[in-house]
Amino acid sequence: MVSTVYAVTLVCMGLIVAVFYFVIVNSKKVEADYPSITKKWYGVRSKWFLFLLTLGIAVSFVSTNPFPIPDQKKDYPENDHQVVKVGAYQWYWTIAPDTVDAGKPVTFLVTGEDVNHGFGIYDENLNLVGQTQAMPGYTNKLLHTFDKPGKYKILCLEYCGLAHHAMITELTVK
Repeated sequence: MVSTVYAVTLVCMGLIVAVFYFVIVNSKKVEADYPSITKKWYGVRSKWFLFLLTLGIAVSFVSTNPFPIPDQKKDYPENDHQVVKVGAYQWYWTIAPDTVDAGKPVTFLVTGEDVNHGFGIYDENLNLVGQTQAMPGYTNKLLHTFDKPGKYKILCLEYCGLAHHAMITELTVK
């Protein structure tokens, strides 16, 4: 799945480049009022385009390779990962089990039971380490491996009503 997403991204970038190239090539066919100025700035525009193209490709390659998100559609063997079922309600969470092991992959199966919620996992310094959407009638899968033990806070990332701010629970990683 990850390689498919990466390939589609590269193909779409190629299509955008092709459209820009088409416009640049065909814009030179238009008669200009000031040919000396127009000729000079066509050269500048072409160099600027090549610079932006190179920069865009470099930034895209560096930021998406390797793709930072594990394959969410892959089915992992039961003994290879831990499964945590998460239910989001106004204004509390149900998490079973609420303790997982560090260093072993965890699959969170997250669903909203009433309205949309945002499932966010925060470390002890309140840095976001993983997040997904909790939607009624749909189960999202979030894969994450906790590197170190500790208490991780689960917060709602989407305003879900009056007591949204109190929608907090903890996950223990041992």
